[in-house]
Amino acid sequence: MPDFSLEESLGLSTSAVIVGVDEVGRGPLAGPVTAAAVFFDRQKITSDLLTKIDDSKKIAQKKRATISKQIESIAIIGIGWASSGEIDQLNILEATMLAMQRAIFSLQKQIILDPDYILIDGNKVPRLDFPSKAIVRGDEKSLSIAAASIVAKSKRDAFMTSLSKLYPGYGWEKNAGYGTREHLAAIEREGITAHHRRSFKPIANYL
Repeated sequence: MPDFSLEESLGLSTSAVIVGVDEVGRGPLAGPVTAAAVFFDRQKITSDLLTKIDDSKKIAQKKRATISKQIESIAIIGIGWASSGEIDQLNILEATMLAMQRAIFSLQKQIILDPDYILIDGNKVPRLDFPSKAIVRGDEKSLSIAAASIVAKSKRDAFMTSLSKLYPGYGWEKNAGYGTREHLAAIEREGITAHHRRSFKPIANYL
């Protein structure tokens, strides 16, 4: 289970603004890539919530949404998005970095302070003006990153569910834009939408 060991290993004061960042949505055929930045006031975290926060991929969707709301009630959250059009224009890696930058900027505006350190899930760090470090499998190690993974996943799932009402038949409320059998069958039947990533196979085959 993730904890605050990584945050504490930085050797900063207990009042330091240490932010965890994670993203979701690099692999889907449709929809944005979404990033969340999370800063905890550790005094507000209950022991109950500590036991619930884990890598978002290990948590069922309904439970994840509930935990996300609990995190949002006590933490400062920044959300960043990069659209399917930006993904096609930039490539998925650069679009992911852009979403992370936007999430951090959104958080920074709320705390009115520069972060003292940013911990980012993965092996690459976006261009930032703050000290930062990429942590491979960080969502399994850092509580701040794990919380960011839960919030990002919940926000993106909710967005894809809302899109599914405008584009029924693709199953986005269930598959979140990933290339499931149902989604691929719908593309064959209905064609591609404005939210499909045209630079991704097999979407490119329908152009």
